[in-house]
Amino acid sequence: MRTAPVLPMLGRQAYAEFLKLLRVPAFSVTSIVLPSMFFAFIGLGNAKEPLFKGSDVLFGQYFLASMALYGVANVMVLGFGISLANERGQKQDLLMKSTPLPAAVYFFAKALSALAIALMSIVVLSLFAAAAGGVHLGASQWLTLGARAMLCSIPFIGLGFALGYLAGPNSAPAVTNLIYLPTAFASGLFFPLQLLPQFLRDIAPYLPLYRAAHLVWNSVGVSYDDISADWLYMAGYTVAFFLLALWAYRRDQGKKFN
Repeated sequence: MRTAPVLPMLGRQAYAEFLKLLRVPAFSVTSIVLPSMFFAFIGLGNAKEPLFKGSDVLFGQYFLASMALYGVANVMVLGFGISLANERGQKQDLLMKSTPLPAAVYFFAKALSALAIALMSIVVLSLFAAAAGGVHLGASQWLTLGARAMLCSIPFIGLGFALGYLAGPNSAPAVTNLIYLPTAFASGLFFPLQLLPQFLRDIAPYLPLYRAAHLVWNSVGVSYDDISADWLYMAGYTVAFFLLALWAYRRDQGKKFN
């Protein structure tokens, strides 16, 4: 009986969180437009070139997949994590604690709102890449790319939550950028791994963005012998990041209320 109002409550809270994110241009505009800007700066000039000599995959297709993943993970880690740290600094978490809203609904609503922003970034990027860069994919490839990018954003929700509770409002931008941006470059999202130094190629297989990148690159035609290991890695990262987020949340709440 007590669970009946949960879904309507979740829907209203998710809508409120979505509007809150959308009304902050520093978050919403940056999150939605940034992947398209990177595609314009890096991808447009070589969009029609083969990824490598003799490759059937064009650089524009590869970079579209890279920026789709970068965009969704960016929403979760940078935008979402920093905004959560800022809300803690403004004591909004204490305000929500005084309401009857269950903590699980509050956090799930935040995740849904961030997923909506992430989906918008993929749509804008895809339209821009197709119109300006002439990137062509089959209908199944478009759907697979979008679905895999959104699925791969899930572990980064946990990482964003963890960073939001581990970092303070002043240190959150520096901490998240220090963690996220180097791993994005080291995972080959901006330049193919073959162009990166050997030490980065050695550590790349252990990075979550690299494993996620394998899955989105595969959706546009980059062939790999086996991607099941990448799915297993992403499942492991999901569990690890959400456990870290749960620990960080309980640690923060213990400091405030115990």
